[in-house]
Amino acid sequence: MCGIIGAIGERNVTPLLMEGLKRLEYRGYDSAGVAVVYQSAIQVRRAVGKLSNLREQLTSQPLVGFVGIGHTRWATHGPPTERNAHPHRSAKVVVVHNGIIENYLELRRELTACGVKLLSDTDTEIIPHLIEQRLEQGDDPVTAVRLTLPRLTGAFALGILFLDHPDLLVATRRSSPLILGLGHGENFIASDATPLVPYTRRMVYLNDNDIAILHRESYQIVDLAGQTVERAVKESQVSAELTEKWPYRHFMQKEIFEQPTAITQTLQGFLDYASRRIVDFPTQPDLGRVRFVNVVACGTSYHAGLVAKYWIEGLAGIPVGVDVASEFRYRQPPLAENGLTVVISQSGETADTLACLRHVKAAGQPVLAIVNVPESSIAREADAVLYTRAGPEIGVASTKAFTTQLAVLACLAIALGRAQGRLAPHQEQELVAQLQGVAGHMERILTHDEAILGIARELMHATGFLFLGRGSCFPIALEGALKLKEISYIHAEGYAAGEMKHGPIALIDEELPVVVVAPRDPLFEKVASNLEEVKARGGRVVLISSNGSGQRTPAAADFSITLDTSGDFIAPLLYVIPLQLLAYHIAVLKGTDVDQPRNLAKSVTVE
Repeated sequence: MCGIIGAIGERNVTPLLMEGLKRLEYRGYDSAGVAVVYQSAIQVRRAVGKLSNLREQLTSQPLVGFVGIGHTRWATHGPPTERNAHPHRSAKVVVVHNGIIENYLELRRELTACGVKLLSDTDTEIIPHLIEQRLEQGDDPVTAVRLTLPRLTGAFALGILFLDHPDLLVATRRSSPLILGLGHGENFIASDATPLVPYTRRMVYLNDNDIAILHRESYQIVDLAGQTVERAVKESQVSAELTEKWPYRHFMQKEIFEQPTAITQTLQGFLDYASRRIVDFPTQPDLGRVRFVNVVACGTSYHAGLVAKYWIEGLAGIPVGVDVASEFRYRQPPLAENGLTVVISQSGETADTLACLRHVKAAGQPVLAIVNVPESSIAREADAVLYTRAGPEIGVASTKAFTTQLAVLACLAIALGRAQGRLAPHQEQELVAQLQGVAGHMERILTHDEAILGIARELMHATGFLFLGRGSCFPIALEGALKLKEISYIHAEGYAAGEMKHGPIALIDEELPVVVVAPRDPLFEKVASNLEEVKARGGRVVLISSNGSGQRTPAAADFSITLDTSGDFIAPLLYVIPLQLLAYHIAVLKGTDVDQPRNLAKSVTVE
């Protein structure tokens, strides 16, 4: 959630830290700060709110140093105030931290009993003081860190500086992401590759409890016993240009319009275009032996899992359970024999999803991961991985990551259907042909952007929305409601259209917009009846449908978006795009921070 950047080199690192924090803004934050060690002093600057506030501080009180750390904070312990902003320090140690120290109250009481004066409400501030206690006992900096870490319960990624060692930057992690960037005469740490690619593509992905010791010209990694360990150096594929939003106004807008390209790149890894078949999937697990599928995810990825339930059960005849990751392992679900757990995460670092992966693996069930980041924790720990080739997604509200997840899940559903012997070759070819046409359909749907902007102008002052869908488009209604809530701060609910009479119909009046997702599929007639019920009660209807014949035309909608699509199977991939655009335009018209909505973080790396 929080963003960490650190650098040590032969030039003033403060501009590098600020540029890195700017590239980490997408992770979500409410305060920011930087620290450097220079001329026998630790100097810290912190500010609440946007990075511009920190930049103003640095203009009036400049920092110069050749080793430094920076941080964007998303508040967990203590409100977003300057005294709670990172970095936090003791007399000789300064730290930035992403994660949660679960036993911090116990350690805080221990420190205060020793006379330590703590100045913040955070769990982080205990860490520099615990390390300094080891220094006072004669330990060198790395040993002090190594002996402190076992005392910390919870998750952390840490960047650490030492007053008496201005040529040293130490970094470590447990269950929170942290990577090294290896340059020429300079080295870096960061929460992800995004802030590092302007300076280097050579990355080292730390494992849990690795301790990285960085100097200008060298680095070393040791374990908790102090023994040197080797980690592979990877060449990052992240492009600095892909993390820029020009010529679009917002990253979210850019990423909505990147979806045809992202889908094409993703499907290239799964489709044999000549034979119209799905390429062979990993041999482990054996898809033909699977008798039950658990799908575990959070937020938007959870909605992708709900769509997959319709696809897999329909094509493969295998029961599918879909769980919110934060609930799954705590309800102690029985894991079926010959079961398969599928975990979905854009970042590959989602804390609840990663915990579920470890729980399932410990119980002996194979785990298949769907992620967008190849070197993420989930990708490294899963038994098999299917990658979404969405590229960097900077906007907090997920768009292209969602549709590429759907594309991969569609391929998985077809592969399971084939492996289970329920999908004939001609049926597989027909479904693959639909997937091959998705990008072109998306391009045509995006031409409705101006019309959707007009609808947004009419509805922007509504205080609530209802989204309805049936079948595999019911999860799309849920996703449409989530998108609107996330970025416009308007309350919205998604419902299965058939459930409307079981409660939500009480909300309908002339003030409530009802967005109806209704492909011309076998369920269209039923959804049309639900639309008639909304109109009969004065509700304002936005109908998103397609051209069709042989089906009745429902009561006139107040606003209509007619999509030129074909194929029921791919409908979820296509019908979500107008909902993304509607949410985007309403949020822009209301003046909210579309790319960095309040209180939200891009990658939720704490439970």
